Amino acid sequence: MKLTFIGADHEVTGSCHYMEIGEKRLLVDYGMEQGIDIFENQEVPVSPSLIDFVLLTHAHIDHSGMLPLLYKRGFRGRVYATQATCDLCRIMLKDSAHIQEFEAEWKNRKARRSGQEQVEPVYNMDDACGLLEHLVACGYDQILELAEGVRVRFTDVGHLLGSASIEVWATEKGVTKKIVFSGDIGNLNQPLIKDPQYVKEADYVVMESTYGDRSHGEIPDYVSALTQILQETFDKGGNVVIPSFAVGRTQEILYFLRKIKADGLVKGHEHFEVYVDSPLAIEATGIFQQNISCCFDEEAMELVEQGINPISFPGLKTAVSAEESKAINFDAAPKVIISASGMCDAGRIRHHLKHNLWRQECAVVFVGYQSVGTLGRSLLDGVPAVKLFGETIEVCAKILRLPGISGHADREGLIRWLSEISPKPGHVFVVHGEDSVCDSFCRLIREEYGQDATAPYSGAEFDMAAGVYVKQGTMKRVAAAKPASVHASSVFSRLLAAGKRLMEVIYHNEGGANKDLTKFTNQILALCEKWDR
Repeated sequence: MKLTFIGADHEVTGSCHYMEIGEKRLLVDYGMEQGIDIFENQEVPVSPSLIDFVLLTHAHIDHSGMLPLLYKRGFRGRVYATQATCDLCRIMLKDSAHIQEFEAEWKNRKARRSGQEQVEPVYNMDDACGLLEHLVACGYDQILELAEGVRVRFTDVGHLLGSASIEVWATEKGVTKKIVFSGDIGNLNQPLIKDPQYVKEADYVVMESTYGDRSHGEIPDYVSALTQILQETFDKGGNVVIPSFAVGRTQEILYFLRKIKADGLVKGHEHFEVYVDSPLAIEATGIFQQNISCCFDEEAMELVEQGINPISFPGLKTAVSAEESKAINFDAAPKVIISASGMCDAGRIRHHLKHNLWRQECAVVFVGYQSVGTLGRSLLDGVPAVKLFGETIEVCAKILRLPGISGHADREGLIRWLSEISPKPGHVFVVHGEDSVCDSFCRLIREEYGQDATAPYSGAEFDMAAGVYVKQGTMKRVAAAKPASVHASSVFSRLLAAGKRLMEVIYHNEGGANKDLTKFTNQILALCEKWDR
């Protein structure tokens, strides 16, 4: 029985592990790399058509995003995940496929002009839909025999709706070893979803270390902080614009807003309206509501038992069509606008910023991490003006940041999760963290808690029966881009994001009046003529 490390080794994204148990071959996660790529990842050592099944910890793209590619290359096995994870994958993987198709379309247009070869999207919508047919929903806390010598159990790990750590009992030639894949370990006291549940025993543990070098500190009082922002902004007649990630963070914000409205905390504006303007977020919210009984925490369930929906309330409105989205900013009443993307680099949020950034009475509230080079980060850094849709917009609105309720456990939370495994596992493999964090958290486990631990690199192979590495991974780094190239890449990424937004607008105008569609088409063609050089 062999474990091979493929992705998210000394890096944070692209999680993937390969196992051979007897004659069975399986993957645990197959995620997409996001952001800056540091180390070269090894390929899965066998053809996708030979992989029998995949175990998926949760729906985030850095854990699930390459599954359609696996299908494209011949995989026809089953993908086992919790019900909520399956539900989220059905919307998130389709969204990812749309992005892949758009990017390939742009590259091919450029290639045709220069006489270069055409490229295919990493995968397309057919690949995503084909993969989705192979999802198998599993319940929490049930031991499932997937094949001879392979038993698994999914345990709620409190990171995202449906997220799980996965226990695998591997039996080969009469020897049984239990290995636990932590998945992304959740933080305590998050709204809506349950705290992480703990695994009691294991021979080996593969665990994440995203925040293995820091503490989150005190739990922020989101309700009080948000109430104060709403009160001050509404009193001035302004809107509160919240850029928010569609899955997870949007639903948490709705939870807090429901409480604020239910308790009448905003005086003089008790009936304020809240708009969710993101089709993906609306779909994700529906999935949250469908998985209440198995995933919500005690506080949320108390509300449910009283007949109260924890993420719905009077005054909550959704915008699906482009017309509904545009109408939001023509309503003069003070309101909350929640829209994606969370870092403001694409999506409808950019329209809301255009209409609200220049107004002194408004506030833009960031509730999640903002990467360097994004519009969200620029606003937090205090830029005096930004360019949106070819127009320079002065930043007069109040720019605020609420301390995020992280979906990841901090150093203490990670150690707490590991310490619940008794007796101590034979070995701990530290993954899913930045290079220095993997090393420092590994040292912490060894030196302060007396457990054997290593932080393997991609390509490392471990014999679970013998308890030894049979191959070391590669430390080869991806060649760094030159500074000018990095800058150009960042600017071009924003251009691509704008193109994706244009495609979204086109799709949302399907069924519109012929006169309007003709006018829209002519405007796009005129823009293409100007820039097609």
